[in-house]
Amino acid sequence: MAETQTPEFEETGDRVAQAYRDIQAPLDAKEERSFQSEDAGDEGQKSQAMQAGARPYPAPPFPRQHQAKPGEESKLDPQPMYDAPYYKGSGKLQDKVALITGADSGIGRSVAVLFAREGADVAIAYLNEHEDAEQTRLAVELEGRRAILLPGDVADPEYARSAVEKTVAELGRLDVLVNNAAFQEHVTDFEDLTEEHFDRTLRTNLYGYFHMAKAAVKHLPNGGSIINTGSVTGLLGNKDLLDYSMTKGGIHAFTRSLATHLVKKGIRVNAVAPGPVWTPLNPADKMAPQVAEFGSQTPMKRAAQPEEIAPAYVFLASPQTASFITGEILPIIGGYTGG
Repeated sequence: MAETQTPEFEETGDRVAQAYRDIQAPLDAKEERSFQSEDAGDEGQKSQAMQAGARPYPAPPFPRQHQAKPGEESKLDPQPMYDAPYYKGSGKLQDKVALITGADSGIGRSVAVLFAREGADVAIAYLNEHEDAEQTRLAVELEGRRAILLPGDVADPEYARSAVEKTVAELGRLDVLVNNAAFQEHVTDFEDLTEEHFDRTLRTNLYGYFHMAKAAVKHLPNGGSIINTGSVTGLLGNKDLLDYSMTKGGIHAFTRSLATHLVKKGIRVNAVAPGPVWTPLNPADKMAPQVAEFGSQTPMKRAAQPEEIAPAYVFLASPQTASFITGEILPIIGGYTGG
């Protein structure tokens, strides 16, 4: 495994990952009891999912599965599709440097790969999922670009400053920040949403974005870009993700406000608001029967794969394609119900 660039923050990452699991465990135990009476062999009926991509994508039902937080991509079945083999790079980010949080897996990994395919070097920020992060590093290097690993907790302002400084020191500059790391844990009863749980969601999803953006701004040049990962839950709400939805709505407002603030510096700020995406975030939140039907409620009757989301980040990051776009929230949610 390649040497990481922030070894002093690895212990913090491990400690925070355990805090994630401590929040998750009692909620899992309560919900597991509600599923015990169900037939574990009933995987539901195969949906007629919309297929409009360059290659077919998996549709529910998925195999039943559940993970302890923060989740590992290497354990997902089926494996997320992140490498976008039909996507051809054209130098949209040639010789730029991007720092991507939550880049070990899911959307972050796919964004890292496509940024590299477009000519960027990538700093891979992540909590403590070292095996997944190493796979992202290898995927970036297979595209012919450099990558460094930055484990630690984005909720720690010292980590944010260190990650940015080490990106600049090791890769020479910083042109694009992608705020993508997130904590998500649903509750079916409002009274089960503890202050510790609520605080952890805000610290990762809001404070983390704030700390990373604040550290990055002094290094981003005129023409630089910040892209935040919002969510459909921040647009429409979600009855079981009260705290998470609140933070995602906050991210959307932060995006629009920071975009206006940074216009004078020539830095664009935008957000992508995905719907359900097949990543470790959801099997590390939802119980196995729910995971089996993940994405089935969208009009397209399936979840997105990471490679279907990542091109939007390329579009928003590149001065060739989005030079007049700032303060926008781009939903990629598999359609609207029209209800």
